Amino acid sequence: MRAAVLYGKEDVRVEQVAERALQPGEVRLGIEAALTCGTDLKVFKRGYHARMIVPPSVFGHELAGIISEVCPSPSGAAFPWKVGDRVVVANSAPCGHCFYCREGQENLCDDLLFLNGAYAESIIIPPRLAEKNLLRLRPETSFADAALTEPLACVVLGLEDCRLKMGQRVLVIGSGPISLMFVALARRSGCEVTVAGRGETRLKAAARLGADRLIVVGTGGETAAAVKAEATGDFDVVFEAVGKPETWAAAIELVRKGGLVNLFGGCPSGTSVSLDTARMHYANLTLVASFHHTPRTIRRALEFIESGVIRAQDFVNGECSLSELPGLLKSMATGNRSVKTLILVRK
Repeated sequence: MRAAVLYGKEDVRVEQVAERALQPGEVRLGIEAALTCGTDLKVFKRGYHARMIVPPSVFGHELAGIISEVCPSPSGAAFPWKVGDRVVVANSAPCGHCFYCREGQENLCDDLLFLNGAYAESIIIPPRLAEKNLLRLRPETSFADAALTEPLACVVLGLEDCRLKMGQRVLVIGSGPISLMFVALARRSGCEVTVAGRGETRLKAAARLGADRLIVVGTGGETAAAVKAEATGDFDVVFEAVGKPETWAAAIELVRKGGLVNLFGGCPSGTSVSLDTARMHYANLTLVASFHHTPRTIRRALEFIESGVIRAQDFVNGECSLSELPGLLKSMATGNRSVKTLILVRK
């Protein structure tokens, strides 16, 4: 099969990769939709991900498709999957046995099993993922819509951690896909939403998804000043989805006394943020930092998608053949402001 293989820093090659035989409990999935992701871009730029991928390796993790082959366990236990099933799969599955899994914090599992290989014609789903995070789609659900399940599941966890209430004033820092999903869900929760970001296409998408106010910020780290110049009133909740120390600091500066900040965006390894201890203490701020997803939020995300709350047409604004993927990633690394791109894995 043809697949994109990550070899190192900004080195992705589309190659012929041998398809191995299935092991008991595995299923092979023919990929019908694969989407680009900010995490994949970070991996492309760094050449690796300490937890998710070690090169050389197949690449990509947002996908949906059709089961083309199954290998049930020889134990005789009922196997829930069959050839022809339309499915979506998450990019990880927890062990279910460690301390964090027992505490209901499966996103922090000591033995998260990750899955990569969305940018390919097919992918093998390991038994643990087939058991815990492979979900059957309704007949009418499009594969492109379904491929949004994994990032949306992370946003669902972030939304729950924010404990939103109807009527709250919410500031979203960032205008990428994660921010846009949060905008849609926050508006659905009855909140007034302001977005501080950049990129005309992305900000227009934020408006379509219900943002009440758009604030354009530049690239020089002046987020707090830009928001203060245009915003009226304080923010009850600030959701940071950029992942830079300066925007973490801005988020903490912009929330009201007694407010909550979700430091959702992961910063580069080794970076740090200085906190105003007096403000933190006397303003009685709450800081949370949502990470990844759980089997429950994966299922909740698919519910949002299949009920029409989140649709690919609001996030996917381009298509690209698998052969053109290396060039697309290079353009994204140099500032391409597209939202998400659908990768046509058979072209």
